[in-house]
Amino acid sequence: MESMALHQETAYERLYRWTQGECRLLSSDSVEVSPLLCQAVQALQDRPVLFRYSLDEFGTARRTAVVRGFIDALTRGGPGGTPRPIELHSHDPLRYVGDMLAWLHQASASEKEHLQGLVKLATQQAGALQIYEILGHITEGVCRPFKVRVEQVLVSEPGPVILYKLANLLKFYHHTIGQLLGSDAVLLTTLAEVHELSQRMFYAALNAHAQRLMEKVELPPADLGATQSLNQSLALLREVLASHDSSVVPLDARQEDFAKVLSCVLDPLLQMCAVSASKLNPADMGVYMVNCIYAMQSTLALYEFTDQRLEMLAGQIEAHLDTIVSEQASYVLSRTGLSHIYSIIQQHQLKEGPLASIHGMDATTVRSAMSKFDSYLSSPDSLTMPQLNFLQSTSLRRTVHKRSTELVSAAYDFLYQAITNPSNGYKEPRSIVIRTPQQVKTLLS
Repeated sequence: MESMALHQETAYERLYRWTQGECRLLSSDSVEVSPLLCQAVQALQDRPVLFRYSLDEFGTARRTAVVRGFIDALTRGGPGGTPRPIELHSHDPLRYVGDMLAWLHQASASEKEHLQGLVKLATQQAGALQIYEILGHITEGVCRPFKVRVEQVLVSEPGPVILYKLANLLKFYHHTIGQLLGSDAVLLTTLAEVHELSQRMFYAALNAHAQRLMEKVELPPADLGATQSLNQSLALLREVLASHDSSVVPLDARQEDFAKVLSCVLDPLLQMCAVSASKLNPADMGVYMVNCIYAMQSTLALYEFTDQRLEMLAGQIEAHLDTIVSEQASYVLSRTGLSHIYSIIQQHQLKEGPLASIHGMDATTVRSAMSKFDSYLSSPDSLTMPQLNFLQSTSLRRTVHKRSTELVSAAYDFLYQAITNPSNGYKEPRSIVIRTPQQVKTLLS
């Protein structure tokens, strides 16, 4: 028994040496695992240490081959120059990094196939964990050359859009290659690191863009529309949001990404518009701010996860519309001469005596103002602030018109009640205010 055991150990040792030699021969680019080698590996699984050494030898040989293959793909290209060397595209960041990642993905899939072919007969020892360990070792060699090249691309400042596309590309391949290699491979750690770096540089580029906006704020154009810098920033935002690859990114992560991007771009834009409008009169400021915010709203409406921001922008438009509506109503009242009368009536108290006895409130003056107002009623569009023509949204123009006429109607109602009140001392008040509030409301609507 002892003699037979000794012979058996010698046999296992010789089999291991042969397997070791065969595995070393697999360091070339073309791999063909012979049936005899598979049988040898199957036989060695009865000796776990020798079995593991054989797999390690295979892993070391394939690691050398993969590194050499990667460097050749970068510098020499394929057999006969097809495909062309990847580094020929180093001027195009997306193509360059994309080609490297595609090569790594293909190599990972091929190596997994080779390894599974080697251990296909060895069912006991070759667990998934062991296979993933060997795969991690095989692909570890390409990490450094890959990382150095991606970092060179990132620090060359290709611009926010390219950086964002690169971050999405790296995230996609991190997920795809992760399905082949398991979660502990060094290559995955490298992909995660360069993805994080690309994201950091993307947000740094966005912040730098925002800082440049605030350093040199453009004055509003004559038509009170969006400035050139605002349009450029919104075009940049559109490119970034449109390039987001949602295929592998979880819903909550996408939402978080969008929220962060929007705050990096929109908050400085709103601040820039407010600074730009600070020296305008209320009507000009209102129209300019509404046009700028409307441009932002139109951009965001095309993309997902923007509802919260759209609500916030709608609230800001509403606030500026209130200013425009108030200015338009004041414009009508002042042009018809009712503004002065309205303010006197507002400040009037009964103890001061009847309205008719107050200077500037006699029947003749009020009748003259009402006559002007009557002319306005025959052509309400004749008294429109020039700024309203610059509002870029037709629906918002209609809203301003509707709400301002409601304010004018309410002001007329207030005057009508005061003048027809007997205690205010007007004789024949119906000859002063010849139209009822309802008639005015109908004419204006």
